[in-house]
Amino acid sequence: MSDARRRAVIFDLDGVLTDTAEQHYLGWQRLADEEHLPFDRAANEALRGLSRRESLLALLGDREVDEPTLETWMARKNDYYVASLADMSPADVLPGAVELVRDAKDRGCLVAIGSSSRNAPLVLDKLGITQLFDAIADGNSVERAKPAPDLFLEAARRLDVPPQDCVVVEDAASGVDAALAAGMVAIGVGPPDRVGHAHFRFDTPADVDLDVVLADA
Repeated sequence: MSDARRRAVIFDLDGVLTDTAEQHYLGWQRLADEEHLPFDRAANEALRGLSRRESLLALLGDREVDEPTLETWMARKNDYYVASLADMSPADVLPGAVELVRDAKDRGCLVAIGSSSRNAPLVLDKLGITQLFDAIADGNSVERAKPAPDLFLEAARRLDVPPQDCVVVEDAASGVDAALAAGMVAIGVGPPDRVGHAHFRFDTPADVDLDVVLADA
């Protein structure tokens, strides 16, 4: 990453800035119970970083349903999820997450959201951190979800920063794959078996050291 160019840090939302895994799990579990689909917490973990459609297709396995049914079920799950966000507040920001965003800004980096969630703007508003970001690319921004690089490339485009000068902070394997495919520096937040293929790995957002990342990037 060249010092002569403007740098950017792109943040995933769920699992990096806040943790809505439980709300997603309960939403998918309710739908699965209603439609007699096998589902448990292990299956939910495999959905981390996937779009709503890809998550539902994974949930279905070999079961085939038509497109109108897919759309109806996705909408139902989303309704369950949105309802569960009613009590979300700034207290739900993960420890160290806001400090990490501000650290990036203090270093002169532009910052963006790169989230597969179509509810990212709602969640950011609930957390009270929308104003921190220079751009937001979410599930409404591109057709191909992670692990395709499109979402992060769109965030970079909105920031007007070349992909090679972008750093991505991700907690999902599919998100790290997307960052690597985009030609960006990947920071994995989480265990090695999930994000160990990133350029850098830290256990939590609070552990991310931009001195190390930007020095080598």
